[in-house]
Amino acid sequence: MKNITVIGSGTMGNGIAHVFAQHGFKVQLVDMKPEALDKAMNTILTNLDRQVKKGVITEDIKTDTLSNINPGTDLAAAVSNADLVVEAATENPEIKLGIFKQISDLCGPDTILATNTSSISITRIAAVTKAPGNVIGMHFMNPVPVMQLVEVIRGYATTNEVTQKVMDLSRQLNKVPVEVNDYPGFVANRILMPMINEAIYTLFEGVAGVYEIDTVMKLGMAHPMGPLQLADFIGLDVCLAILNVLYDGLGNTKYAPCPLLVNMVTAGHLGAKSGSGFYKYTPGSKELVVADKFSKG
Repeated sequence: MKNITVIGSGTMGNGIAHVFAQHGFKVQLVDMKPEALDKAMNTILTNLDRQVKKGVITEDIKTDTLSNINPGTDLAAAVSNADLVVEAATENPEIKLGIFKQISDLCGPDTILATNTSSISITRIAAVTKAPGNVIGMHFMNPVPVMQLVEVIRGYATTNEVTQKVMDLSRQLNKVPVEVNDYPGFVANRILMPMINEAIYTLFEGVAGVYEIDTVMKLGMAHPMGPLQLADFIGLDVCLAILNVLYDGLGNTKYAPCPLLVNMVTAGHLGAKSGSGFYKYTPGSKELVVADKFSKG
């Protein structure tokens, strides 16, 4: 495989494009909004500059990486010669189903169609395509250039050949692929999201404050960041969407989203990307400050 198409140029999409391009693949990065593509390319440039500064890559690799990425808004043109398409659009079932139905008509019969979904059924996505055996989950972790894991999710119809190709491809990116089966939340989010939800309930019920909850988990459990800070980093809207998938798919009340999370998303407090969640975020500042709503004064 040489030609990769990435659909969606947000945080995950630009990270996936960056990693493939850095490892010598030709990448078509497609998004409906030209301004989103401009922002993505600036993000990739910033991240490459950071890698150069840290000595992770050379200036030549940075230049080659940028030259390997071709941004554009024409989906049909972007997937016409693709060996692999990686969808990294919004975590919304209807949006993803629409994309896969469309690209199934546009791609060749041997093109592998992968989704970076955090929780939505691969089998459900594959069912709207002409070749369900070619559909697979390729769940990268954020930030993609840094995190090693790729959760490779087999749908009900995914072939052994496609699975092996994606496992091998992930290793070419210096990632560690882990094969899992297609059940709500897969492995990563089936375990992570209930922990985050329980941390939010702990805050909601007044057991402890934001700083205290995160400090217990960082210092007591050796987590690199607390669950509330992590929720802000993921996006509270994404956390809510994944919990809803778990709750609907598994039917267990332990996955029911905390009312506080629902209210925060409804109010537009989505975490780092909106400037406020459990913490407040000021551009250019790395100081972690509890949001006014949860501050003890």
